[in-house]
Amino acid sequence: MLIAENHLQFIIEIAILIHAAVLLMFNIIIIPLSLVLFLSMVLTIIIAALFGIDTIFLFLPFVSHHEFTHPFGPLAVFAWVTFFSSASLLTELEIRSASIKTLAIILFFIIAVAGGMMHRSFLLLWLLGWFIGTLLISRSFKRTSQITLKRVFAVIAAGLAGFGLLEVLSRILNFTILSPLLRISRVEEFAMPSLVTVINNTTLWGHVPGSCYWGAKCLGGSDGYLTLPMNFVNMFTLPFPLFAGVLVVKKDAIDYMLPGIFGVAFDFGYLGLFALMTWVMIVTVTGLYILREYRSKRLGGSRNYIGREALLIGALTAFISQSIIGLFLFNRSFNGAAMIIYILLSALVVAHIMSIKRKV
Repeated sequence: MLIAENHLQFIIEIAILIHAAVLLMFNIIIIPLSLVLFLSMVLTIIIAALFGIDTIFLFLPFVSHHEFTHPFGPLAVFAWVTFFSSASLLTELEIRSASIKTLAIILFFIIAVAGGMMHRSFLLLWLLGWFIGTLLISRSFKRTSQITLKRVFAVIAAGLAGFGLLEVLSRILNFTILSPLLRISRVEEFAMPSLVTVINNTTLWGHVPGSCYWGAKCLGGSDGYLTLPMNFVNMFTLPFPLFAGVLVVKKDAIDYMLPGIFGVAFDFGYLGLFALMTWVMIVTVTGLYILREYRSKRLGGSRNYIGREALLIGALTAFISQSIIGLFLFNRSFNGAAMIIYILLSALVVAHIMSIKRKV
């Protein structure tokens, strides 16, 4: 591997390696529906337990919580949607799956409650994933969409009620970390200065030298606002700027307060943002095209692709959801460890194109 000279090059190199590895896996491993169902169920249960335990730690004194929802939130969407779509495929094959769907619904609410209490942004990601996943499943199986106006209003009402309950609990327990209003007030206070900095200093390739936190040492791009996990960088002993330790709060000016379109543009330039948006469109269109091919083959009587179809529905749902939340709401949703998941989801979508071409 060529030695990366900055964060952007390192991200691209890791992305190429992950895509190549997943593509190789898809070409040498048979992926039956039973395997996809089992692994997605196990992964969903593990994530539900992980989120639940982490949320319990939130209320215990002298015990630190780890906020797993940021890095593993999209993975939770992927696991659950894959699990539920696998159960739906069993129904299409006239195999009873009522108990599996019941388990999926129980896990859905466990993850929603536990993850939502930890981070409100995760709750938005989770509900968006449910919405997109339901649309893709309905389209794949040519069913009447389960998303009705009544259900949409019910979900919105439930979300508002959940936010209200968290605010009440935060005041009763004097636990400000649960307060949604605190998050909103922080955004109101800090987002505008960050936005002004980004708009006034972003260039085609990054930002004006000296406009980032590092001052005179600012590189003018790839200054560490968007990175792979720090342990990745440290493992390869790469001399890149990192917001470590107490400096993390300085990174929050871009990472925590602004949508990803501003974070990506500031650290990688308008061209970097354009490249990312283009890739998101390519992956999304590719995934929808392959999903249509899988559906046509299944309706034609072939069962060779049903495992891959369930896997694709989950990966595409999670990728689209993470893209929307990360780009347009919270930059942190695809930064750091979450960036690895984002790249993996992209690879899990794109890799299907080779299996289609090989079998046609």
